Amino acid sequence: MTETEGENTKHRNGDAATDSWPRDDVFDDTYKEKDGPKPPRTIVWKNVILMSLLHIGSLYALLLIPSAASMTLAWSVLCFLVSALGVTAGAHRLWSHRSYKASLPLKIFLATANSMAFQNDIFEWARDHRVHHKYSETDADPHNALRGFFFAHIGWLLVRKHPDVIEKGRKLELSDLKADKVVMFQRKYYKLSVLLMCFFVPMFVPWYFWGETLWIAYFVPALLRYTMVLNATWLVNSAAHMWGNRPYDSKINPRENRWVTFSAIGEGFHNYHHTFPYDYATSEFGCRLNLTTCFIDSMCFLGLAKDCKRVARELVEARAKRTGDGSVRSG
Repeated sequence: MTETEGENTKHRNGDAATDSWPRDDVFDDTYKEKDGPKPPRTIVWKNVILMSLLHIGSLYALLLIPSAASMTLAWSVLCFLVSALGVTAGAHRLWSHRSYKASLPLKIFLATANSMAFQNDIFEWARDHRVHHKYSETDADPHNALRGFFFAHIGWLLVRKHPDVIEKGRKLELSDLKADKVVMFQRKYYKLSVLLMCFFVPMFVPWYFWGETLWIAYFVPALLRYTMVLNATWLVNSAAHMWGNRPYDSKINPRENRWVTFSAIGEGFHNYHHTFPYDYATSEFGCRLNLTTCFIDSMCFLGLAKDCKRVARELVEARAKRTGDGSVRSG
C-alpha cells in the first residue's frame, strides 16, 4: 500500500525527499523579502461583505438546530465530512503534495467533494498551497501567520494578495495540474459545480427525502456546514501555526495541535507535515486522530488508491532528535 521514501533528493535541511517530481512544496530558504516599506494593504470589500453575511447567517443557523430533524443533522455531519475530504484527501494530499495516486473514480469523487467545500477550485487551491509551503511565513506566503491570527485565518481572503505571492505562484511548475483532466474540468465548470454541490444538494436532499423545511435545509446543512468546513480549514493556517509543540523542527512555526487535528479531520499534525510534506499521512501515527489517512487507506484497500508515500521511521526519529523541541513521542 505504501512506499517509503528513499534518500534520492535532499529535502529541507538535508532530509530525503523523492526525485520523481518537482518539489514545489519544499521550503525555499533562498527567498529574501524585499527591503523598504511594505505595499499598502488593499481591502476587497466584496469579500468582506460576503464573509460577514456568511458568518451572520451561520450564527442564525445555530438557532435553528433544535428545530431541525435528526436526519437533517446527520446529513449535515455527512456533508461536512465529504466536503472536508474534498480538501484534505483531495486538494491537499493528492493534488498539492502528490503524496499518493488516485484512480479516476476516486479523483471524480474528490473533485466533487471539493466543490462541496467551495474553497477555490483545485488548481488554484493547490497552487496557493505549494506557494505556502515553499515560502512559509514570508511575504510570499498567501496566509503568512507572522501577520497575526486574524490575517492567517481569514484576513488573507479579505485583502489583495501581496505582490510576491502572485509573482512566486506564477513561477511554480504546475504542469501536473494542467495535465489532470479532472482538475481542469472542475476548474472550467467550478461555479456551476459549487452551486450544485455546496448549496443545492445539501438543501435539496433533506427537503425532498424526509420533508425538512427549505428554510432549515438551507441554513443548517448548506450554510452552517459550509462555514464550519471553512473555519476548520482556516484553523490549519492560523492556530496550527501558532499554538502547540514542535517535535520535528523547532525552527519553523507550524505546530502539532490536537484541536485542529480533530476539527480538520487529521490536518493538525502540522509540524510533522511541514517537515515532511510528501508523507501521505501527514503524521507518523497513521490513522490515529486522522480520519483522512483512514479514508486514503480504505481507498487503497479497495484498489482505488496506491503508491502512498511514507517517511521511514528512522528518518523521522533522526530528524526529531536533531531539530525537534524534545516533545516527540513514538507511536
